Amino acid sequence: MTPALETLDLCKSFGGLKVTRNLNLTIAPGARHALIGPNGAGKTTLINLLTGVVRESSGSIHLNGADITHVKPHERVRRGVSRTFQINTLFAQLSALEAVTNVICERERERLNVLQRRFFPLSQRRGEIDEAFELLERLKLADDCLLQTRYLAYGKQRLLEIALALAGRPTVLLLDEPAAGIPEGESDELFAVLAELPRGISILLIEHDMSLVFRFAERITVMVDGAELVTGTPQEIAADARVREVYLGTRHD
Repeated sequence: MTPALETLDLCKSFGGLKVTRNLNLTIAPGARHALIGPNGAGKTTLINLLTGVVRESSGSIHLNGADITHVKPHERVRRGVSRTFQINTLFAQLSALEAVTNVICERERERLNVLQRRFFPLSQRRGEIDEAFELLERLKLADDCLLQTRYLAYGKQRLLEIALALAGRPTVLLLDEPAAGIPEGESDELFAVLAELPRGISILLIEHDMSLVFRFAERITVMVDGAELVTGTPQEIAADARVREVYLGTRHD
């Protein structure tokens, strides 16, 4: 089966500092895959490499079997790679419904021939508005969809950022610490929403809360010093003495 996302011998150096070392990562179609490791392991750099924000020093990246190593970031989005960030990147003055509708309108315009593009006020984009509302409803944001984003609780802002990523209809969703800064009860709700996403979307997430990781992920990759230490099921990772020593905090003899 062709991987949804794959890296082959991926390397990144900043001068003499090697932050990604010959990384071979495979994300299966429909995966619920977590990326964990100590601070400085290179996890966010990897997400930046996968999205094209940072260019690799060597190696390659493949999306559904196609080489996207030299594809620009916005083209990767069009091909099906979406992401969220550690810190929210939202439009504070827009309502959730306006923000998501705008992303959907932009997505649909990209499908038109340049000469056929026409621009309409949002009030005339009924189909896009309905799709945006359905997406917000799926992410438990329908009741607050008309509030300006700046008035949403932080946990709901995190859900909105995921809604914006999903509005592009990705096949691969990259989540960089989605629960960061969210109270425990709200993080449980966020991951419950993620668990309900369709299997047509493969998920790779970075998360430091191990209780969330071990409840959500079906595969886990542990990174140390820019390289893969081990990949396995949650049970295999929890039982691995190397992981306990370098990350989970238990030394072995």
